[in-house]
Amino acid sequence: MEPNGTAGKHGLEGDADLMFLLAGGMLVKVRSSSWQRSRFYKLQEDCKTLWHESKKTFNRKQTFSIDDIESVRKGRQSEGLQKHTDPSVEEKCFSIIFKDRKKNLDLMAGSVEEANQWVLSLEKIISNMSNLNRKQKSEHWLINCMRKADKNNDDKMTLKELKHFLRQINVEVDDTYAEELFKKCDTSNSGSLEDAEITHFYELLTHREEIDEIYGNYAQTGGQMSAQDLLTFLLNEQREQATMEDAHRLIEKYEVDEAAKQKKHMTKDGFLMYLNHDEGSIFNPAHANVYQDMSQPLNHYYISSSHNTYLMEDQLKGPSSTEAYIKALLKSCRCVELDCWDGPNGEPVIYHGYTLTSKVLFRDVIKAIKDYAFKKSDYPVILSLENHCTVEQQKLMAHHLISILGEALVTKPLGNTMPTNFPSPEELKGKFLIKGKRLNKLDAAITNNNTLEEGTVSEEDEAADCKENGQKAKSKKSKIKLAKQLSDIVVYCKSVHFNSFEHAKDNQAFYEMSSFKESKAFNLADSSGTAFIHHNMDKLSRIYPAGSRTDSSNYNPVPMWNAGCQIVALNFQTPSKEMHLNQGRFRQNGFCGYVLKPEFQRSLSSQFDPNTLTNGPWLKRKRFHVMVISAQQLPKINKDKHKSIVDPLVKVEIYGVPADNASKVTPHLTNNGFNPQWNLSFQFDIQVPELAMVRFVVEDYDTGNWNDYVGQYCLPLTSVQNGYRHVPLLTKHGDVICSAGLFVHLMLLDA
Repeated sequence: MEPNGTAGKHGLEGDADLMFLLAGGMLVKVRSSSWQRSRFYKLQEDCKTLWHESKKTFNRKQTFSIDDIESVRKGRQSEGLQKHTDPSVEEKCFSIIFKDRKKNLDLMAGSVEEANQWVLSLEKIISNMSNLNRKQKSEHWLINCMRKADKNNDDKMTLKELKHFLRQINVEVDDTYAEELFKKCDTSNSGSLEDAEITHFYELLTHREEIDEIYGNYAQTGGQMSAQDLLTFLLNEQREQATMEDAHRLIEKYEVDEAAKQKKHMTKDGFLMYLNHDEGSIFNPAHANVYQDMSQPLNHYYISSSHNTYLMEDQLKGPSSTEAYIKALLKSCRCVELDCWDGPNGEPVIYHGYTLTSKVLFRDVIKAIKDYAFKKSDYPVILSLENHCTVEQQKLMAHHLISILGEALVTKPLGNTMPTNFPSPEELKGKFLIKGKRLNKLDAAITNNNTLEEGTVSEEDEAADCKENGQKAKSKKSKIKLAKQLSDIVVYCKSVHFNSFEHAKDNQAFYEMSSFKESKAFNLADSSGTAFIHHNMDKLSRIYPAGSRTDSSNYNPVPMWNAGCQIVALNFQTPSKEMHLNQGRFRQNGFCGYVLKPEFQRSLSSQFDPNTLTNGPWLKRKRFHVMVISAQQLPKINKDKHKSIVDPLVKVEIYGVPADNASKVTPHLTNNGFNPQWNLSFQFDIQVPELAMVRFVVEDYDTGNWNDYVGQYCLPLTSVQNGYRHVPLLTKHGDVICSAGLFVHLMLLDA
């Protein structure tokens, strides 16, 4: 068996920062102003689990995995620390932010040096874990399971421990097979496995029959793949425009056997390594960076957008939080919503009006947005203001926006001349745009003919719907007073009421935009698809969920993208199929939050209608062949049930224009989540590939109830690589499930 902790260290043996974590130390855990307790924290010997003492559970060990940490934030960067600690301890504080919805862990060290050491050491080990390649991850996953199964820690495994181990890794075996496998490995006939026997057992367990077959077909040089063999594979199977140079580069990058590397050969282990990395992924690695033209007008892009961004949970009583903005921005969301109301002490607050959701200060939200807006993407962020404040507090809103965002806030048109079109995302890099009401036309800002002090504007916009939470909607003619200071900083996104496409064409400037409730938008997309697309060729449209979705559920964003709508706002806090589609749509182009719309949604001569599909440049008929071959290391769903093993099935779904929507499903396989094999082929006919997305979903079959979700992955069809590919699997919240995946063969051909 590997010595304890080897899997977690990988290259950090003897490292001073690792030794610091292994030794551990006292930290103050901060829960509130009155609850601040000293606790001992240390990294366990496996180098992948943090342990901390807890008085609550009768001193039972409390642990969490390094894999569960999203980031470590230095200073008083969390709401808890800002609220419950004094600014004087800024340098001693740090927060551990977890994936999914787990609460932050707010901590305070004894000194600034200690705090820096904790942050540096944790970041180093997190980075080291994420850099472990997929094969190493799967090895340490296995070895970790082996350790759990080795009940008496004697580095040997009995048959009983072996069966427990198989259950741990999701494989149900009958007694005969378990015994057979055990006997095969127990060459010393000692009744337990040790050292080389465990390695043998491990190799039998990780054996991939389907890889053997593919490798065997191309390894024509003394049982190995020469560079020429690999090139033949890349050209014939992967359909890549590869050269001998590419084959040499892959061998250099992925071959693990030095002797083979010297001969410019690739062994089976190296081949598996290649298949499990970016080049072997279903997602085209060239699309992992910004590759699209970013110099087109802003309205030529789909823009990743969030609705009621301040909410962490539901729409009626959940918490409002700056953390919700941070999480959305770190997922490359580029349009966030701020629901602004008069607060106490003259300070505006953000919350869901007329509900029990908690309140958060407007200025705190703007500070958080400024700090996190451009960490994942440099491209502009739109702040969509829903303004319910009195004039006095509106003036304060304007003051906070101008003083906190500074030069990054767009307060007048670029170039100081009256624009006739939007600037591009490239020109607006690092900038904030305000979407809201404006008292006058934009040319007043250019001619300085801006004498209005304040005035009234119609509230005939999304705010007028009052979120439909049972309270009476305001009269359609209701007016709100608007402060000049707030009006003046609305430049490219002036909110106006929508009457009709004809009216908008004749009366609205390009920067005047409307928001549509989902029902209205879906009706327009169904009845006037082409008109909606033309409207979006020179204006922006924002779509938002119906107020009746009090559980923060989402609508299907795909028909809205089909109609060329840019700002398709979803509840980012809700893990759902719709958010998976959003993540899939924006996975390309460096996950920067902006995706260029197809030419036929930007060209004025286009007569594209997603519902009728007449002949035109959008029709590029393709036949998409998908073979679902196998899956690896699917996580156990019901961890509480001791003998629960996954019965996996795979769904392959296409989302796009109505004619392309389709779904196919494999049969379920009983009791095997470790290496199930289907070898099942599906075929999809695609009419408009540029709007199509493909989603793979793995479920645990249940005869009596709904199937349980195991994992999914979604991407644009135009980002799919042909050939033998691995498909990563993501949790409901969109995080990668380490070492789990699907293995498929794909071919997108002209029909």
